[in-house]
Amino acid sequence: MSNPNTQSSATTVGGTRATISRIDIEPQLELIESLAATGRQDRQVSVEAIAALKRSGFIRAVLPRKWGGLEARPEEFFAAHLAIAERDMSTAWVAGIIAVHAYQLALMDEQAQADVYGEDPDTCISSSYNPMGGRVEVCDGGFMLSGQWGWSSGSGHCSWVLLGAIIPEEGYRTFLVPRGDYRIEDTWDVYGLQATGSNDVIIDEPVFVPDYRTHKHADGFNCVHQQDNNLYSIPWAQMFIRVVTTPAIGAARHALKLFTSGAGNSSTDPTKLRDDPDVARRVAETANDIDEVETILFRNFEKMLAAIESGQEISMADRAHYRYQASIVIDRMAQAVQRLFEVAGGRSVFNGAQIQNIWRDINIARAHVANNPTPFARNLGNMLLGGENSDFFI
Repeated sequence: MSNPNTQSSATTVGGTRATISRIDIEPQLELIESLAATGRQDRQVSVEAIAALKRSGFIRAVLPRKWGGLEARPEEFFAAHLAIAERDMSTAWVAGIIAVHAYQLALMDEQAQADVYGEDPDTCISSSYNPMGGRVEVCDGGFMLSGQWGWSSGSGHCSWVLLGAIIPEEGYRTFLVPRGDYRIEDTWDVYGLQATGSNDVIIDEPVFVPDYRTHKHADGFNCVHQQDNNLYSIPWAQMFIRVVTTPAIGAARHALKLFTSGAGNSSTDPTKLRDDPDVARRVAETANDIDEVETILFRNFEKMLAAIESGQEISMADRAHYRYQASIVIDRMAQAVQRLFEVAGGRSVFNGAQIQNIWRDINIARAHVANNPTPFARNLGNMLLGGENSDFFI
């Protein structure tokens, strides 16, 4: 296998030309796809799939070079992410969330980065940003943290976790906690995205978290960092929200391939579908929907980087617009797959049917709070009408 630190190649992902530089994901894709059913059964992405992601360089794609990372541009990172999602949405979901945490660590104190990546650039971090289950007390040099957090995707493969909590009289921070200070409770018995292993993280007794292992909400919003690369001036929220939407784009493209190849129907002569005007319309609309959301994904990152590299700030109006566009991806892809699933044929109703699995996965992804477009539409609309921004995760 070629060295992921030196390889530079181009690939066409879902019709969009995007460069995957240094991230050598292609040789791992067949293995990732072959392990998908096992992951779904075990309710956790397999150890072998995680190892494949590490071999490709994907886990350290947005990690700073000084820690052994690749500092890949967003279009490189998300092109690889899409390629993974076309093989298995759960693996892409876990891979994206784990890998993007390296970006957040790059915004934090350098000692926190050293604690995690000093010995291994492929160290994996999970997260649960919902603060409702956390309890925080301020103490000398840091905080005492305890509580229970749900939906920590890929947590079984990780040796650190990022946990959200509210500090009294201050507000929201993220707390970086090592594996020895928390336990994982198996709660992930779900309808779709079974292999994400999004179990609960529990800290029964308060543990000490030094101040340098925390990330202030305001610092993420204001793009505060000490890195030399302009890459890290992209708002943290813009990076994170896309790792929970991009998998649906790849999964929808997978569903379209299954359908057009005849794998999603029970006809004895799938070619007859070509003469059905309703089916032809559904295929055309689905292909167009996928291309639209994918094109916007890459365009928005290109525009953000262009602004940063020219010394300009990304306007708050643009940030709100990009945030809203990310939030509607799941709805658009759910509708696209539903359009095909309705005419996919009798075999699609059986458990284990690939197109049904994709249909389930995308609809479960809609339950993630970041994929509810209502508050982001309201914020964007109010701003377009002359109001002020009310969202600090954009």
